[in-house]
Amino acid sequence: MNLLAVFQHTLNVTLPVFAMVFIGIGLKRGGWIDPAFVSTASALVFKATMPTLVFMSIVQADLETSLNPSMLGYFALATLASFALAWAWAHFRVGRADRGVYIQGAFRGNCAIVGLALAASMYGDYGLSAGGLLLGVVIISYNALSVVALTTFQDGQATNWRSILGQVARNPLILAVVAALPVALSDVALPAWLLTTGDYFASLTLPLALICVGATLSVKALRNDSTTATSASLMKMVVLPILATAGAWLAGFSGRELGVMFLFFSSPTAAASFVMVKAMNGNARLAANIIAISTLLASLTVTGGVFGLRVAGLI
Repeated sequence: MNLLAVFQHTLNVTLPVFAMVFIGIGLKRGGWIDPAFVSTASALVFKATMPTLVFMSIVQADLETSLNPSMLGYFALATLASFALAWAWAHFRVGRADRGVYIQGAFRGNCAIVGLALAASMYGDYGLSAGGLLLGVVIISYNALSVVALTTFQDGQATNWRSILGQVARNPLILAVVAALPVALSDVALPAWLLTTGDYFASLTLPLALICVGATLSVKALRNDSTTATSASLMKMVVLPILATAGAWLAGFSGRELGVMFLFFSSPTAAASFVMVKAMNGNARLAANIIAISTLLASLTVTGGVFGLRVAGLI
């Protein structure tokens, strides 16, 4: 096996994704984009272009290969196990006031943007369609478990399940999956002009989203680092991806399925975790530190993970 060729191919997958994140950091520091642009662009991605991308990828996919119930089921179980492990570690190692923030930062990945971008870069249309279907599991499990963690350790907060269910039901990505599946299963042929227009609009998603991820990172967070933030970041980027991916391999997954799940498991902490922590009056600085450190770590850990799995012949 030519290890140099494998490594170069790995860099071809991961570097374009993380390069866009660092471009976002540079554009923000250079004053080319401001918080107003990031806010508007992020809203456009979440409400319009990303749902279009998910819809188009599922509609144009071969569901016989991309729709795998066992894969969806394993991902849900692995997410629950990751949540439980982060909770157990936080119980012994983290002060009560910061436990909820730690747990959410350690298990909740940025699958919708970074994970999907990596899957698309590595597997093309299959990565988009399989990743789009996984997002349904991601959105439901991440939102519910995050609220449980934060309300348990945040004084004066209570879990409002009606609100959680309402947010999930109205989530544009969930609606895109629900709308796309009947079209894909019925083999309805959409007009060529509509498919082309949808592809044009959807193509805005990943570059714009990744630039916004970079623009929202606070490099100053690294100067204000704490042991807790580093611990949560290492849990998110090293420990949990290794355990979850090893479990998937032992469960019989391999090839593209194992690769997509690894990329989702190894996504850095989601930016949405900061928004939720701030809304619940938690330690927002800790949440921001975890996001920054895990995102910067991702360029190394994801590249290393993909390279290792390819050398082992697993993906």
